[in-house]
Parts: sequence; structure tokens; C-alpha cells
Amino acid sequence: MILPADHPVIVAPKIGVLLTNLGTPDAPDAGAVRRYLAEFLSDPRVIEIPKIAWQPILHGVILRTRPKKSAHAYAQVWTEEGSPLAAVTARQAKALQARLGDGVIVEYAMRYGNPGIKAAIERMFAGGATRILVAPLYPQYCAATTASAMDATFAAIAAKRWQPALRTLPPYHDDAHYIGALKADLERQLAALDFTPERLLLSFHGMPQRTLELGDPYHCHCRKTARLLGESMSITIDTAFQSRFGRAKWLEPATDVTLKAYPAQGVTRIAIAAPGFSADCLETIEELGIRGREEFVGAGGTHFARLDCLNDGDAGMQMIEALIRRELAGWWPSA
Repeated sequence: MILPADHPVIVAPKIGVLLTNLGTPDAPDAGAVRRYLAEFLSDPRVIEIPKIAWQPILHGVILRTRPKKSAHAYAQVWTEEGSPLAAVTARQAKALQARLGDGVIVEYAMRYGNPGIKAAIERMFAGGATRILVAPLYPQYCAATTASAMDATFAAIAAKRWQPALRTLPPYHDDAHYIGALKADLERQLAALDFTPERLLLSFHGMPQRTLELGDPYHCHCRKTARLLGESMSITIDTAFQSRFGRAKWLEPATDVTLKAYPAQGVTRIAIAAPGFSADCLETIEELGIRGREEFVGAGGTHFARLDCLNDGDAGMQMIEALIRRELAGWWPSA
């Protein structure tokens, strides 16, 4: 069929895959951190307090005091590529694109900060993606992370006249590909240490206790990940939750409390890993690797090792590719 001369250009339809992660400031300075925290801490999925009560606290106290402290922490982990989280996620997207080939458009985006979800979806749509798989890289489902990423995704396509078909990657906390990748990568890193840890501490990001009581499955997902990993490895595994914030009761045991208590229990050699994070970031490198080490050694510990996240290593990328190919089944002949 011959199209009219004024017919708009129609790009051949393609499949899009969007990897999403939490986010990062654009620079390790107070101004950039303030902008990032303002967006992050204004999300009702993250702060479940009525706005009328929360906004005065956020703008009157937190955004006046926290950015400078957080900027100092970011400065300790910043790289030539920028934020570790953004750099690793970009490499993951590039590696996945190479694995899947030109038949799929792979993009990455951050829930907060840049590059944003809306812009990434616009790029995929402009490139011909009429079917999009959104993959939040959170193994354990949490409303504050997974659901928030999907909120932003739905909002991005809500105003479009021509909306793409949409699929989402389910949580994969107990998936054999994920557990197998963790086991292989952690054992590789443990074998490379110059000491033998007495414990492997798995530190997951904390959440307020009330989220569990309200039905969020996050705590259960974390515990199941730890149990399955413990059953597959020979080292003794403990589980804790990091990054407490505010006065509310948070999931326990707390990572910092656990680290300080180990030496008094006779545990002086440990390794720590953060399997809930798909990419190393401020919370793994600075909070665990720097402050965690100081807390453990200060309490009498002698040997401490922070193990890397799966990042864009072979085990992690094999897992991501397997999960994505499975979720593309029926859309993509190669899946």
C-alpha cells in the first residue's frame, strides 16, 4: 500500500526493556542532594505521613540539615563516572543490550533524579517500542520501592494518546536464578579473602515496622532470601536491616547494633553483603563499607570485609538476562 505524502513516519514496532532503580543526586554537593531528597522524601510511598504534617518537617528541618551531611557521604563514594548506583545501572543496561541484541531497546532510569522514568519511556516510544517490560531491580517487593517505580511508570504513560502495552518484572526474591547468582558471586568473593569469616551478615535496607503490620511483604521476602541462601551455603548467615530514619520503630535486628554486638559474642571476623541491592551505592559502600567497618572494629572486631553487590558481573547479568527473557515470552521470538 502506498502511503499519502503527508502520512507521518511510522517506526517499525519494537520491544522495550526499562531497568529502574531508586535514584541518586546529580552531584555530591548540598544543593544537588537537597533537590534529590526533596523529591525522594515527598513521595507518599516513602513517607506515609499526611502531607500537612510532614511537609513542615521536611522543609523546616530535614532539608536544612541533612543535605550537607549526606553530601559528605556521597563525596566519599563518588567516581569519575558519577554516582556508583547510576554508573553500575548504566553498565547493566549496556550489558543487557549486548546480550539481547538489536531486536530489543534497553533503557535504564531512576525513580528519583536523573535519568528519569518518563524521559526513558519517551525515548523507547520514539524508537518504536510499542511493548515495554519495566523491570524494577528490587528482588524483594516493597511498596516504597517497587510500587513507587510502577506509580511513576503508570503516570508517565497515562497522558499518552497511544499507549504501549506494558509488562512488569515480578519480585524475584526466591527465584532460583537470583539465589544461584548470589551464591556463586558471594562464594567467589569469600574465597578471595585473606581470612575466613565466622559469619556472613546479610544487610537489607530497613523499613518501618508498621509497613509489615500493614501487609507489606518486604520483611518476609528478605527473610526468605536469607533462608534460601543460607541453605545453599556452608557459612553461618545472619540477617539485619540498615538505614533507620526517624523515631518510629523499624524492622529488627538493626545492622549497626548487630555489628557492635558481634565482638562481645566472640565473633571477630565477618563479611557483610547487601543482597537486596542490585548495584552498589551509598548505602552499601559508605554505610556498610566505611561506617559499618568502623562500628565493628571499634567494638573489638579484627577482620571485616564488605562484599560487592551483583552489579554488572557475569553472575548478575546472567540472572538479569534470564529473568528478562522469561518475562518477554510471547512478545519476543528469542525469549
